[in-house]
Amino acid sequence: MTTLLKRLLALLFAFSLIAAACGSNEPEASDDGASDDSASSDDGSSDDGSSGDDDGSSDDSGDDDVDLVQGTDLTFYMITHSDDGPFWSVLKRGAEQAATDLGVELVWQGSNNDPAVQAADIDAAVASGADGIAASLPSPDQLIPGLKAAVDAGIPVYTLNSGVNDYEEIGATTHVGQTEVIAGNGAGQRFNADGRATKILCGRQEQDNVALNERCDGLAETFDGEVISEFMDLDADTIAQQAAIRAAMEADPDIDGFMGVGPVIAMSGLRAAQDLGRDVVVGGFDITSELIDSIEDGDVLFTVDQQQYLQGYIPVLLMFLEVTNKNTLGGGLPILTGPGFVTQDNAADVKALVAAGTR
Repeated sequence: MTTLLKRLLALLFAFSLIAAACGSNEPEASDDGASDDSASSDDGSSDDGSSGDDDGSSDDSGDDDVDLVQGTDLTFYMITHSDDGPFWSVLKRGAEQAATDLGVELVWQGSNNDPAVQAADIDAAVASGADGIAASLPSPDQLIPGLKAAVDAGIPVYTLNSGVNDYEEIGATTHVGQTEVIAGNGAGQRFNADGRATKILCGRQEQDNVALNERCDGLAETFDGEVISEFMDLDADTIAQQAAIRAAMEADPDIDGFMGVGPVIAMSGLRAAQDLGRDVVVGGFDITSELIDSIEDGDVLFTVDQQQYLQGYIPVLLMFLEVTNKNTLGGGLPILTGPGFVTQDNAADVKALVAAGTR
């Protein structure tokens, strides 16, 4: 068996495990609970070339012990609007693990929610001759031109996390993430099933991020009561964020629900309500240890889980397969990593994976 064939068989086996893990949207299911963890546990099982070991004795080439992580000269860029918070640290960990598994160089660039910086990073990656670019797309008007230039230059482009509405316009191969409106729809249905909230403040931690607006829009589509969508300051200043939420709640005594469209702002909303002594039903997006603890304790109703480890890991794998073997996935449709939901019923199962850094 040739070296290239062994490598491709091992890679496809690894991806099949990841794809199987993505298939469940319910975190309480045992395979979803291991989905991000399975991506990391594949590190050992997919890089030993085991898919070709059984016929190695018939191969006289001397290449039987091929290591999947042997070096290549490929350099992939992941350019996002990330900060140093808990969500993006997990996504970055997934991307770095994929680069290690595949033996490629990964250049990670975060702009801390500054689209001008992100656009400049994309332009620089194109100029450097990147072998592939994966980028989040929170501000399409400012970022699409640079990514189109990458496609025109023959560089494979993937969008991740945000960009599900625009990746086709760019000419990107596919998008890896969740459909934000559908995720918001699911949140509204959770609030409805609980039945306590009648007016929800949907707090956003970024002012111009299209994806966060869509989460609030999706919530408003399905929630039976009223939804107010407001920017409530950045995660980088949780004191100011909590104060802004508290002020909004004080100004409107009818607010009895809070939806934080990120894990940090969800906790800021909970604290603001507790400071006021208000009985507010709180929901969140994404995962931190603190948020999981609050769900376990019954202080937060749920959080929406988009499995960000996979949003880091899968684009690197897909760029590698497209460059080395002309493989593409998605068939023109996005590859969805969510939404799933973490509730009091399944929080304990997810908690160990959060501690491991893969959720």
